[in-house]
Amino acid sequence: MNHNTNINIGGLDFGWDLDKGKFTFEGEDAVLFWISSAMKTFFDTIEEISGEEATQLVFETTGYRQGLVVGEYFERMKQLSVIEAAKRITNTYASAGWGRTEIRELDFQSKTLIAEIKDSWEYKINLAQGKKQSGLYLAAHYAGIFTGLFGTKIWYRIVQDQLEGHEYSIIEYYPSDITVTDNIHDLSRKKESEQIKQLEVMVEQKTKELRDLVKQLSSPVIPVLEGIVVVPLLGKYDEERSEDLIANTLFNLPQYQANFLVLDLTGLDMEVSQYTANFIEKIGAAASLIGIKTILVGISAELGITLTQSGINLSKFECFRTLQHGIHYALAEAGKSIV
Repeated sequence: MNHNTNINIGGLDFGWDLDKGKFTFEGEDAVLFWISSAMKTFFDTIEEISGEEATQLVFETTGYRQGLVVGEYFERMKQLSVIEAAKRITNTYASAGWGRTEIRELDFQSKTLIAEIKDSWEYKINLAQGKKQSGLYLAAHYAGIFTGLFGTKIWYRIVQDQLEGHEYSIIEYYPSDITVTDNIHDLSRKKESEQIKQLEVMVEQKTKELRDLVKQLSSPVIPVLEGIVVVPLLGKYDEERSEDLIANTLFNLPQYQANFLVLDLTGLDMEVSQYTANFIEKIGAAASLIGIKTILVGISAELGITLTQSGINLSKFECFRTLQHGIHYALAEAGKSIV
């Protein structure tokens, strides 16, 4: 058996050296793959990992950059015109199984042309994948080739797609400022924007959960003795938290048959906001409307000065330094005592 074979087909050299496991095309190392199985699996895997949009950009960018290498190589062959170089490239690609490409209406002055591509390997892979639109590798590849041949940035527009049932794909090429680098940056910014939006949604959801938890845990309504309810004020209160506390307290007071509401200010933030001062007055006024007397406890000297400076009228309330004193007062008012 001959393990070293070279043949020439259509003026192109193919070679095999089975002992070295080597295949050459025009004297260069090459490799063969089955299109609808091995190459399809390769494409499917990239798309599974990267997502369809990113995969399209990867193939578009790769196709363009590889085409640019080919175009610049042939551009250096000064004995060939652009038309001759284009013909040699498409014939070479056809012999390598890339399908049949016809270059039409090539105008070196306007740097425009039309490519008709039929039965390419990319088309066959996309067909096996069940795609409805062809990939962008070959379309961008020829943009790269003619960018190299013309020495001008060339981009493309797909006019007709074989995958949509046409006999072949038609692609227009023209000078443009569009670059694959710009496309990469655009996708990166889009992905970054999408990630930021996802994070914002997540943060908003977690913030809502935290707020709900704070509402449940902060300022609970605690019935300590018959007719006496204690509400400890914790931390700092803004408008929303103040309104929630007022609503929650007034809703729960009747079910405990409370006569006295003891507001424990021990855990209150020393930097009393205007909201805090206002809602202490509001909750006392609202409680009095349903016959409940409000008592303030846990007022240190420093907190007393801060409350006075905030403008709250402490004369409306009975005030005590400790919770114990406040409860004893309420019991005395009710004619009771702790034995």
